Amino acid sequence: MYIIGENIHIISQAVKKALKERDAKYFQESAVKQVEAGAQAIDLNMGPRKKDWEEVFPWMVKTVEAVVDVPLSFDTTNINGMEAALKTVTKAQPILNSTSAEAERLEKVPLLAKQYNTRLIALTLTKSGIPVSADERVGIALEYLIPRCLEIDFPISDLIIDPLVLTVSGCQEYCPELIGAVQTLPFAWDPPPAISVGLSNVSNAVPHENRPLINRTYCAMLMGAGLQMMIADPLDEKLKETIRVIEERDESTAVGRLYLKIADRIAAMEEPQPEDVDMSDPEQVAIWKTVQILLNKVIYADGYLQQ
Repeated sequence: MYIIGENIHIISQAVKKALKERDAKYFQESAVKQVEAGAQAIDLNMGPRKKDWEEVFPWMVKTVEAVVDVPLSFDTTNINGMEAALKTVTKAQPILNSTSAEAERLEKVPLLAKQYNTRLIALTLTKSGIPVSADERVGIALEYLIPRCLEIDFPISDLIIDPLVLTVSGCQEYCPELIGAVQTLPFAWDPPPAISVGLSNVSNAVPHENRPLINRTYCAMLMGAGLQMMIADPLDEKLKETIRVIEERDESTAVGRLYLKIADRIAAMEEPQPEDVDMSDPEQVAIWKTVQILLNKVIYADGYLQQ
């Protein structure tokens, strides 16, 4: 699993404070911790950054590149900020996060990616919003995202399709459709583009204590669907252990066997079944309940584990 570390994100109050104070040490320590924990790239999410982008984006690149050698992912809606960052990069091939099928971004961002030889994350999003169904999301990739890359001779090998994870709290019907999109997208083109998701989006607006369980259960399901790249928290040890268990097919623990069974069921285009679960084990029961929520079989509620 290729993990793009998500922990430098402007939504964090600590990140906002550090950016305001130009606290280089904060960002350098975060980047190093993420890479040491297994992140293969670092996402720098600074939002639209409309006022001081000419100074901030280059400063951030220099600050983080001073301590790590991995690719940097520039997660912003500010196209000028993207370019300011790209002009400053001196190390690994960066990632632009992101374009969409919205006209202005689809016109400008892929050209920027080609000019600066970056990888490009492309969202299955149009001006009408995010479609619910897997087929519609794949359709956006086939009708807009891939054709635009071909039009400008941008290598499909550097294209990363993001079919968009939405929160189980309020957008529950999107969760199983996202799995279907991940399963289908590899057949959308030959050679297929890479696929990535923002994993922790699935647990946004969920009570903090439930978020890691939802994230790692969804991760197991998506790995079964074929996912090999994601923006996620590399410091989440239980998430990393779930990934390891599935990749190495480690059946040495009961919980590990359950996560493997979940991934295998999804890989076989099946739904996990009650007989896969030891219902006398509270941890397995919690995973099972989470699977039912993520498959939209049971209506999500914040206290679903107690039901």
